[in-house]
Amino acid sequence: MDDWIYFLAASALWVGLAAQLPGLRRAWRDPFKRAFCAVIFLAGGCFALGAPATVAWINRAIGVPNAAVPVTYGAVTAFSASSLALVIQWHGGDPEQVRRVSRSWLGVYSLIIVLQVALFAAGDTPNERRVDFDTYYASTPFVREMIVLYLIAHFAAASTTATLCWRWTGQTTGWTRKALKTLVLGWLCNTAYGAAKLSALVARWTGHDWDGLSTQLAPLLVAVGAALVTAGYILPLLGPWSSSALTLASLRPLFRLLVDPADKRYTVPLSWRSLADVELQLTKRTTAIRDGLARLTSRLDDDVRKYAYSRAIADGVSMADAELIGSAAMVAIAAEPCSRSSEPRADRSPLGAEQPDLVRLSRAVRAPIVKAIVRAHAIAAEHNAAREPRS
Repeated sequence: MDDWIYFLAASALWVGLAAQLPGLRRAWRDPFKRAFCAVIFLAGGCFALGAPATVAWINRAIGVPNAAVPVTYGAVTAFSASSLALVIQWHGGDPEQVRRVSRSWLGVYSLIIVLQVALFAAGDTPNERRVDFDTYYASTPFVREMIVLYLIAHFAAASTTATLCWRWTGQTTGWTRKALKTLVLGWLCNTAYGAAKLSALVARWTGHDWDGLSTQLAPLLVAVGAALVTAGYILPLLGPWSSSALTLASLRPLFRLLVDPADKRYTVPLSWRSLADVELQLTKRTTAIRDGLARLTSRLDDDVRKYAYSRAIADGVSMADAELIGSAAMVAIAAEPCSRSSEPRADRSPLGAEQPDLVRLSRAVRAPIVKAIVRAHAIAAEHNAAREPRS
């Protein structure tokens, strides 16, 4: 892959990490939050260190051919260990046991990183290889053991994490379940990366040339895998926020219909600063709509609902959608300033007061049939007002 792809991936991950830093400062003692940020940081580091340009720069800076290899291997190994520890903490359980298991994995992989550095120092790698180091030095004493140790450690962490995530998908629902499925796919890609690298090594040992598995296929697999893994970790955080933001936007037509813009109790302008408070805004908007519907009770006219329902059915709309259109037209007419009835004329309220009901009602308010009925009602009201004798 080209250098810019590595750096673009690293930048995207670190931008996501920057968005998490305020939360990390507030919850520094939270082991899940620390592990999550560590995983994102290390994922970006793996991409940045794996770029051929970075490899060349590290080699020149240290003054040792291929010195970037143990650095990159160490970052990938640390990423694998942190990801496994994060999944274990995410699943939860007895806090002491979770802490003990996480520390055990981190301790083992820290030892592996030390062994990788020691094996590299004991080996001889005089020729700089930025792309095909694994296969070029596949038979070099000590270096061969370092490469195998790195790949087996990565393969073990990836396959174990994928297995754990798959087992836990049946115990969760919603965004967490989606996140676990995404993690399974991501870690399967990482497992395939390790398998491809190991296959290329074995081929070298047996006199065959399968270097393409290591130099072409493996980088693509690990890139896709890292993206999926990062997405899987972010989904439980971003998913609910995006759902709330979408619901907030969907309620806007009904909110504008029922709430006076001058009423500061409910109007919370959206801005970059307030995006983090989307749940609060959603609560305020939902409350405002419920209050608005309650104020309109005496103006609701069931004849309007029946008329709109009949028009919708005549236009080929399904019965369920026609019911929505009828309720939306009844609410829209009642919200008009010219609706002055003091007695209730509807034998039921427009749908329920739960958010899903309000979202469907809000979408129906924008239906062409509803807009046409509201326009016709306004014209008729103006005509009747013009015909009234002036005192």
